[in-house]
Amino acid sequence: MIEKLELNHLRMLSALYEHGTVSAAAEALDVSQQAASLQLKRVREILGDPLFVRTGHGMVPTAYGQLIEPHVRQLLTLIHAMPMPTSIPLEEIERTLSISATDHAQRIIVGDLIRELRRAAPRVKVKISNIESAGLVRRMQEGEIGVAFTSNGYVPEGLLSTPLFTERYVCVAGRPLTEGPGALALEALVEHDFLVVSPAVPSFDGSAGSWFEQQGLRRRVVASVPSFFMALQYLRQSDMVAFMPSRLLPCDGLFEVPLKKYPPGFEVVAAYHPSAMSDSLLTWVLDCVRANCGKAR
Repeated sequence: MIEKLELNHLRMLSALYEHGTVSAAAEALDVSQQAASLQLKRVREILGDPLFVRTGHGMVPTAYGQLIEPHVRQLLTLIHAMPMPTSIPLEEIERTLSISATDHAQRIIVGDLIRELRRAAPRVKVKISNIESAGLVRRMQEGEIGVAFTSNGYVPEGLLSTPLFTERYVCVAGRPLTEGPGALALEALVEHDFLVVSPAVPSFDGSAGSWFEQQGLRRRVVASVPSFFMALQYLRQSDMVAFMPSRLLPCDGLFEVPLKKYPPGFEVVAAYHPSAMSDSLLTWVLDCVRANCGKAR
């Protein structure tokens, strides 16, 4: 039966030990005397002992009531000592923050974040891994990954996400494709071979495939790579063209191809498990990243 004791029961016992009457205990707890009497009755039923008896000077604990008094006080002390999610100073947090991120997000977000973390939370270690959508929910639920920085389209169902910024695309190639300041027509652009970046699952579709179809055009994709950084390197060494995130440019050895129309960009988000919503470190990380991304606009 003891497992049926509630926090309010312990608080009532503690108030009776201290004040000696039901009325005084009720006043200290800011409840009615009737409510206090009902709580005492319930505790007596649970523990199978009167706990307190009336005397000419109020109520005094029984032998069993005296026996459990230090336990009641100890339990309340432990409960009151429990830290709240936001009560631990950032500089005292000692743990590992595991981040999963695309190479684009690692370049734009993670470098600045690590620098800020070293200043604000020097006891926090950071572990970075490349983004993998498969198994991300399970790994976050089990605490293996704390936060992921990726595009909105790669956030699996079951995770929460916070928008950080919208990235736009720029068309680039290893050599100039236009003469002068004029823009290249899309009909001329699709005559070139394309390279696409597909970070999570290898694919020749790319993010702009459906956009070209909406323009009534079909491009020829000849290479698919998982990394924006390697894509930039491959473009330097070939005659392919590609759409690259603007925040990774300019890049030595690559030339922007001006166009009249561009495919829509993508939203970069921070993804995390719902169980981490009250994590003070995660809250600080999200605030820090949003502030840094805002400055970079």
